[in-house]
Amino acid sequence: MKKKLKVLMIDDHPMIIEGYKNTLLGENQKEYQIKIDIASNCDDAYESIVKSSKTTPYDMLFIDIKLPPSQDGSITSGEDLAKHATNLLPKAKVIILTMHREDHRIHNILKNINPSGFLIKSDLTSSELLLAFNNIVSGTPYYSATVNNHFRKMMTNNFSLDEKNLKILYHLSRGVKTKNLPNYVSLSLSAIEKRKNQIKEMFSIAKADDQKLLEEARKRGFV
Repeated sequence: MKKKLKVLMIDDHPMIIEGYKNTLLGENQKEYQIKIDIASNCDDAYESIVKSSKTTPYDMLFIDIKLPPSQDGSITSGEDLAKHATNLLPKAKVIILTMHREDHRIHNILKNINPSGFLIKSDLTSSELLLAFNNIVSGTPYYSATVNNHFRKMMTNNFSLDEKNLKILYHLSRGVKTKNLPNYVSLSLSAIEKRKNQIKEMFSIAKADDQKLLEEARKRGFV
């Protein structure tokens, strides 16, 4: 007997959804009976998640990070949606898909969501999507190449940086001046300066300027 799977795919690009559907349904017809629902924004996705939590829960959710926010502004992205999904559907497998390749974004998603699958869209092929699907259905997490590279880089460091420190480095790497960082990080300028000095001490470059700090952060895989 075929194993029944209920899947929700959330992405605001119909062509991408169609590609995912064709890949999964085309190759898994013999082994699985897959029912796929679709949502293209946070409101519709949240409604589907809540409804399924009260009836037949989803077994798997494919969630794109960049989505139109909910009308009330309470759910701003796929990341928020994934948090709701893990609370409402604790047994469901959450697979994150995104174009974001920045180390700090990957780090935060892994930390905040801990998904069963994490796929960078530029890494993704039909064969890898199938491999990820089959691994996750069998209980094995699956991460695409860019995410695995992030793991390797972080493992070479004997310490880690918290979310605010990662944000400071990220925005500095994007050209934001230190004096303007309070507009991007919820800290005072003095607190930001203190954190920068602490990071420099961790990197053993206490006297370094911002350029040297960023060079070292890149070497260590933090930006």
